[in-house]
Amino acid sequence: MRYFIYLSYDGTDYHGWQRQPNGISIQEVLEDTLTLVLRNKTEIVGAGRTDAGVHAKTMVAHFDTAEPIAVNLQARLNNLLPKDIAIQDIKLVRDDAHARFDAIKRQYQYFFTTKKSPFNYRFATRIPTNIDFGKMNEAAQLLLTHDDFASFCKVHTDVKTTLCKVTEAKFIQKSDTDWIFQIEADRFLRNMVRAIVGTLLEVGTGKLSISDFQQIIEAKNRCAARQSAPPQGLFLTQIEYPLEVFLSQE
Repeated sequence: MRYFIYLSYDGTDYHGWQRQPNGISIQEVLEDTLTLVLRNKTEIVGAGRTDAGVHAKTMVAHFDTAEPIAVNLQARLNNLLPKDIAIQDIKLVRDDAHARFDAIKRQYQYFFTTKKSPFNYRFATRIPTNIDFGKMNEAAQLLLTHDDFASFCKVHTDVKTTLCKVTEAKFIQKSDTDWIFQIEADRFLRNMVRAIVGTLLEVGTGKLSISDFQQIIEAKNRCAARQSAPPQGLFLTQIEYPLEVFLSQE
């Protein structure tokens, strides 16, 4: 039987989502906890891979079991998981459902603040007060008119295509000091959002023009874009699937 597990996490103290030999990851902690509770070695497949220091309000992964899970599995996992990882839901899905390949939309949000605060430095990136969000919004709209984002893809990755369909990209003001960059697409490349944000900040500070941003997209070369924005402001916030992948819980 296959299940989708929905979780959220503070990625500050982890080396990203994917299990790796040189540091603790979200995947490793979750797999080890599932294995302990289910008393059977359990592997999970995530909907994507967040970088070190990046957070998730919603991440989805799938895992398989020989028997139906207990109704209290979510509670048991949350009792054992560290305080910075929380299970939100567990849903029964079709045997061939795939957390990564069946996702039809993903959303990221990047949080900015112009105010120094001891309470949100782990979850937002501080920026100067004179950044021009109007110009950055104008440049961000260009992302909706292109489908090849090689300029914002981490080099030396195993991706077969750099094509993505971006359906939303905008800066939203939440208060006098706080802004969010929200972007939605069918898929994202590794480091794509952080590279886009870092380049858009150059537009906002006047180091790049909107025309420059257009040329960077068209270059299809990571060297054309600017430095990636820091990880702590970035959250994976939403993943959507077609309804037919889910089975009744009854």
